[in-house]
Amino acid sequence: MGAPIRLAVLGLGAVAQVVHLPLIARRPELFTVSAVADFSEEVTDVVGRRFGVAEKRRFRTLDELLDAGDVDALMILSRGSHAKAVLAAFERRLPVFCEKPLAFTTGEVDELVAAEPDLGHPALLLAYMKQYDPAVVEAARLLEEIDDVRSIEATVLHPTGASQLAFGHVAGPSGPLPDWALEEIASEDRRLWTAAVGDAEDGLWRAYRGSLVSSLAHDLSIMRSFGAPPATVDHADIWRQSSKFAVRDVGRDRGSFGQHPPSISATGTLAAGGRYTLAWHYLPDFPAYRETVRVVHGRGTVELVFPSPYLLHAPTELTVTTLDGDAERRVVRRSITEAFETQLEAFHAMVRDGVTPRSGLADGRQDILDCQRIVAAYAARTGVELGGEVGAVAAALTGAVTAS
Repeated sequence: MGAPIRLAVLGLGAVAQVVHLPLIARRPELFTVSAVADFSEEVTDVVGRRFGVAEKRRFRTLDELLDAGDVDALMILSRGSHAKAVLAAFERRLPVFCEKPLAFTTGEVDELVAAEPDLGHPALLLAYMKQYDPAVVEAARLLEEIDDVRSIEATVLHPTGASQLAFGHVAGPSGPLPDWALEEIASEDRRLWTAAVGDAEDGLWRAYRGSLVSSLAHDLSIMRSFGAPPATVDHADIWRQSSKFAVRDVGRDRGSFGQHPPSISATGTLAAGGRYTLAWHYLPDFPAYRETVRVVHGRGTVELVFPSPYLLHAPTELTVTTLDGDAERRVVRRSITEAFETQLEAFHAMVRDGVTPRSGLADGRQDILDCQRIVAAYAARTGVELGGEVGAVAAALTGAVTAS
């Protein structure tokens, strides 16, 4: 297997502390964490000590980390678009493990495609861990034999991040980030906001960047795994509701999903003729994260029920319904194999053996475009004015409707 890959980790928030770093620590034959970086010096020191990273290998910025050298690959776990970090790694000919979101615009991805180095193997694994879930892999295998998928229905019920992560005791900064870091984050957010949706209001931008590109994109990746990505977006809606009985506060989730996080729905056609329905609901008082993907075909159903992604080894339940004589046959499959860990193995295989990952740059670009098509369909139907890339998609959609 050779020496472990020396992995630099950018971003030390919840997914780093609760998921990736504990799993990496359990697989020393595959990886060693050689450096870490985060805007918060306090968090960098706490997490660095916890996972045995030498003090001199703890950094505040990506440039400092990369300039220090002695790394074989970069793992990007920071918030926001990851395109700039990927580009910096590509410039140093480093392979990248990139958590979603890869980017918020197709233009960012096009720049990455042009800059992708020839390493003798793919340069980036886009970390849609659900594609590595044994239940998804088995469902995809079963669906290879199906030629009449009638519908795919995916629903995400998303409670607060704080309620999902309370068990993890995530270390956060005791005070605000330094002014230079806050200014950098705000400037980049504003730049990409304009590039994606122009002068659209904050709630729509957050719905696009948080609910769609950073969350529902997982379900688009599952549809790709099934060989059934969306062909059209025929109807989309974004709306917000509240209850006087609400208990939990949205809290820090406002930064991701907006002041009043939305519900989103989209419907359309599949290339082979079936239909799909996507639904995403932010439900502050929902008891536990729940995600369901159901495929209906002429001989039965294939259904997946996902638990919270932060609960390592909590199994995804795969239920397959078929005809058995004149009776219904239901087979339930549950595996405790951890998708995040299988995904890490896939990254190692990509770097060491040149194995193609389940999602790369082109796949990420398509998912971003599909998210843009959802917002564009909503805007075209409701008359919401958009600029940027999504505005161009909406204008093309409106023109096509007018022409028809």
